[in-house]
Amino acid sequence: MARSLVFTVEEINRSPHLLPNLTLGFSIADSCDTVGQAVRGTMRLLGGQEQALANFCCQSQPPVAAVIGDDKSYMTIPVARLLGIYKFPQISYAASVATLSDKTQFPSFLRTTPSDDHQAYGLARLVIHFGWTWVGILAEESDYGLQGSQVLVNQLQEAGHCVAFFKLLPMVISKDNLHHLVTTLRTSTANVIVVFATVYFLTPVMDVFARDGLQGKVWLASDGWTINTILNKLYHQKTLQGTIGFSPKSGKIPGLEDFLYRVHPFNAPGDIFIRDFWEEMFGCEWDEHGRNNTVLDSKAKYCTGKEDLREHNANYYSADQLWAAFNIYNAVYAIAHALHAMQPCRVAQGPNAISCRLKPWKLLQYIKRVHFENSVGEEIFFDANGNPPALFKVLNWQPTTDGSFEYVTVGKFDSRAPLGLDLTLNEEAIMWNSGLRQVPRSVCSESCPPGFRKHVLNGQPLCCFSCSPCSEGEISNHSNAIDCIKCPEEEWPNEAQDLCSPRAVEFLSFQEPLGMSLLVAAVLGSLAPLIIFCIFMKHKDSPIVKANSRELSFLLLFALFLCFLSSFLFFGKPGLVNCLLRQMAFGISFVLCISCVLGKTCMVILAFRIRRPKSELQTWLGPTIPKIIIAGCTIIQTVGCSLWLIISPPFPVKNTDSLPGKILLECNEGSSMAFWCMLGYMGLLAMVSFIVAFMSRKLPDSFNDAKFITFSMLVFVSVWLSFVPAYISSRGKFMVAVEIFAILSSSTGLMACIFLPKCYIILFKPYLNTKEFLMGRGTFRHFNNLEK
Repeated sequence: MARSLVFTVEEINRSPHLLPNLTLGFSIADSCDTVGQAVRGTMRLLGGQEQALANFCCQSQPPVAAVIGDDKSYMTIPVARLLGIYKFPQISYAASVATLSDKTQFPSFLRTTPSDDHQAYGLARLVIHFGWTWVGILAEESDYGLQGSQVLVNQLQEAGHCVAFFKLLPMVISKDNLHHLVTTLRTSTANVIVVFATVYFLTPVMDVFARDGLQGKVWLASDGWTINTILNKLYHQKTLQGTIGFSPKSGKIPGLEDFLYRVHPFNAPGDIFIRDFWEEMFGCEWDEHGRNNTVLDSKAKYCTGKEDLREHNANYYSADQLWAAFNIYNAVYAIAHALHAMQPCRVAQGPNAISCRLKPWKLLQYIKRVHFENSVGEEIFFDANGNPPALFKVLNWQPTTDGSFEYVTVGKFDSRAPLGLDLTLNEEAIMWNSGLRQVPRSVCSESCPPGFRKHVLNGQPLCCFSCSPCSEGEISNHSNAIDCIKCPEEEWPNEAQDLCSPRAVEFLSFQEPLGMSLLVAAVLGSLAPLIIFCIFMKHKDSPIVKANSRELSFLLLFALFLCFLSSFLFFGKPGLVNCLLRQMAFGISFVLCISCVLGKTCMVILAFRIRRPKSELQTWLGPTIPKIIIAGCTIIQTVGCSLWLIISPPFPVKNTDSLPGKILLECNEGSSMAFWCMLGYMGLLAMVSFIVAFMSRKLPDSFNDAKFITFSMLVFVSVWLSFVPAYISSRGKFMVAVEIFAILSSSTGLMACIFLPKCYIILFKPYLNTKEFLMGRGTFRHFNNLEK
């Protein structure tokens, strides 16, 4: 880094366009990774003396224009506070803690490395991108680790992700702390660990993890340890293979690599750092006393100066390794461009006399406004907080054959891009832990598929949950749904409960087997009264027809025909017309039918109860009694149905509540009370008819029409008593089918019990169709009464 500063200053001094009247120099102070040393070095730079004097400058103006550094945030902060008092420009190339963006505390601080806010946001975007909802976090106990990790935690929580554990890495780690960390990582179900730390905090911990054989974890690295030589060792491979880290974007500075390779102790004999660097690189020692190493100490390896950096490690000065040098390069150029724009020097008293009056606070304003393009074509500028654009490379640690790691660029993060485009990755180029190419999973609970909702477990984080299927009528159309969505009224979930589909419309149709069979029965049933009517008309003068009151029989056949026809109103899609008519037609036609039976029964009883030939009751034996009964009973039902239609008429409805997944097209009766009153009135008439017919059971055996009426009413009442529970327990088309079946079966029962015995005698037993048979042991008077 120091040599990169030298390279940049020399390059600027050679430029004929940038600062042509000025020659830049530099002074370097080593902070030795100590806050106190960093502050003392800063005070020496401000005072221009070897001895640091607080708040005192021995020269008329500061001996330096600006300060570049430090690299670590915890050392940069006190320096920035000191320089901020004097509004002295300071540009750091590596201090990334977010606190330094606060211009109230650090008014003169700028940097060429991105703020940790952006880095933490980028790491969070990486976690979200791969769907890792259950991650662990390790952070060093410093502003860098604490602030960066806190931003990361906030971003993850806002995205609905959870932190399995959060552990701090102190500067001094005890055995108990190390054991606790190892136990935590081994027992945690989190497979992804984000480490916000520098390599100095992390190295002792990672060494323990490697020796303990901790494997199978995905490590996400902050820029504090993404690229380093300390962890790039063979024994770290099984633990750290597949690590993904963020590194500030750098470029290959033209000429810098060659300049660094020319570094040699013989070229700078006064630079002790180069001698130390040489010994570190080649593992040798300089013979300070001029001893013959081959004679005096055959075990020691002495440096000869003939060692070649290019042959030792060709990748040591790669662009990835030199990201800090790249930031130093940009920082020096930013100061140079500000000086060039400021023009602090002027000619005084002659063409060769130069006077420079540099005011640091004024230079600071020019540095804040610099905007230029560096030698690699990258724009350099600072925002209002003194930060550059946040550009990071995403690096993947992939093992090499020599036992080290290769840092492969697999993506980038650009904070200036819109959300969704800020992170770009080449996932096919990523090698995960254990050499896998498939993205590892790190979740507390597996995702709930569509059709389920998340049920958070008591006392557990939001990412630990169970999956509950959506309730009936609800769906969830995406994974990890918190709530299920109720389908619209006319839609219903599919089997997987992830999509609402139109409900199946159900009504008693002619095309389906049930409707077709009932329709055939209704057609045959409606033809039967017509056939019987034709038989009776053909044999209308026969004794059996005359004895059964032809007019009442014909009216009863007509009523039965209407009963069969009323069932047709129950078929097909319910509409306003058939909903209004079907119950009314059914109720009136059946009352007409039952009243005819009641009138017939009453007339038979009266015919056999009249003993005197000239009784006054004979005047009632004509059509008067049946007509009164039929008219009265039918009018009562008609008036009741009319009031029903006026007050609360039936109407078609779409019933979506009775059967899941179906729309039942049915008729709402308007008034349930009116419907059951209509049925109750029919039942009352049927019971009266049954009782009256039962009372006539002792009539002469040859005239047994009353017995047939008794059986017919017994069938009728039985059918409709069975109808009530079946109707109440049915839904949709089956409810309609039950009513149609009751209509057809009760009508058929009436017709069969009353008319089939007579048709049988007329067609197959004509010898029984005589007055003698019908009269039997009775009197001729009874027959005449019936005939009348």
